[in-house]
Amino acid sequence: MKTLINGLIIALMALSVTACNTVRGAGQDIEDAGETVQDAAN
Repeated sequence: MKTLINGLIIALMALSVTACNTVRGAGQDIEDAGETVQDAAN
């Protein structure tokens, strides 16, 4: 039972790190798009 719980904890930690990287990448994409719009407006 302890091994199962440890495995689940490790899996959740791995997923949370992946989610952070995904959100960071999405934020960078949105920022780049905003800068493109600003450049086009000038």
